[in-house]
Amino acid sequence: MATLPQRIVYILKNTETPPRYYTGLTSEITARLAVHNNDGCQHTAKHRPWTLDVFVMFTDERRAIAFEKYLKSGSGCAFAQRHLR
Repeated sequence: MATLPQRIVYILKNTETPPRYYTGLTSEITARLAVHNNDGCQHTAKHRPWTLDVFVMFTDERRAIAFEKYLKSGSGCAFAQRHLR
């Protein structure tokens, strides 16, 4: 059986009080987390260290992109606040 390609929508959380969150999309979660924690992303570099808080795996890339975009919208942020944090 062939392995299906995976796209992962993830939410990172840092150790600040109150914590900051970052939402992203990747196909390699371990490597992407390392990039965020090793100054490889300008959007997250100032707020390290990051830990993986939530991730959702998709086999359909279009659905993953749409879900990431939703989580970054106003109603998606409210959804994440209520259900994922």
